[in-house]
Amino acid sequence: MAAENIYQSLEVFYEKLDQCPLRDRQFNFFELVYVISGIGDHTVNGNKITYTAGDLFLITPNDCHEFNLDGVCEFMVVRFGENYVREYQWKSIDHIECLLYYASHLSGSVLVNNDDKKMVSLLIQNLQQAIKYESVYSEDLTRHLVNAIIVIAARNIAAIKPQSISSNADIRILQILDYIQENIRQPKLLKVETIAKEFGLSPTYLGAYFRKHCNESIQQYISSYKIRLIEHRLRFSDRRVHEIADEFGFADESHINKFFKRHKGKSLKVYKLTINN
Repeated sequence: MAAENIYQSLEVFYEKLDQCPLRDRQFNFFELVYVISGIGDHTVNGNKITYTAGDLFLITPNDCHEFNLDGVCEFMVVRFGENYVREYQWKSIDHIECLLYYASHLSGSVLVNNDDKKMVSLLIQNLQQAIKYESVYSEDLTRHLVNAIIVIAARNIAAIKPQSISSNADIRILQILDYIQENIRQPKLLKVETIAKEFGLSPTYLGAYFRKHCNESIQQYISSYKIRLIEHRLRFSDRRVHEIADEFGFADESHINKFFKRHKGKSLKVYKLTINN
């Protein structure tokens, strides 16, 4: 298996190819691949999907992927590592977290909204111009264009149903998931009774309804989502444990440590040491 590394926090380049230069590749960084023109198949972790112009793929660290090109294809490739997330002063890093949270079950294009497809197409055109004709502030312009693409990709990924949701899930369960994600930092709003009241359901019915469509209890979903966000805080931000505890509504460091250890089998300190080594 071929391994590839990234040497800068952000790399952007254009490719015109008639065959994939490397197959069965594994990265230590994130890669967004936009299909400018051409058709073929894209395989990620054994999942094959046909691609066409306008598709945008997300490949995450440790994914194994390759493109099988049917003729000449054009791509815009954006690569960024963990340092890019740490260095950039996001107003909120939630859109990055959204990408990371849902990426584990993605194999197809992340763009599902037609208006966003048009917007990304224009951004890609501008990105091509920015890297082709370098001038003063070109690096800043490139970063702003890339960030806009990341945000659009994130909100499209948020609209893709998680893998655990049944194929016949209705619109209300998606609204409940949106409500949970929006209020994940406010424990009072995540009580079953509160959520049930918000959607005009009884607490008992909500529990059964959620399990039927998501194949897990609503509390399991809330806990796993919160754990994933806490992991991202530890990996991609410089926030201290007491700051993370305060953000997610825990009484103190002891409570968040107990919660994390119950679900991950290790303390926050041990987990952070693990990811830093």
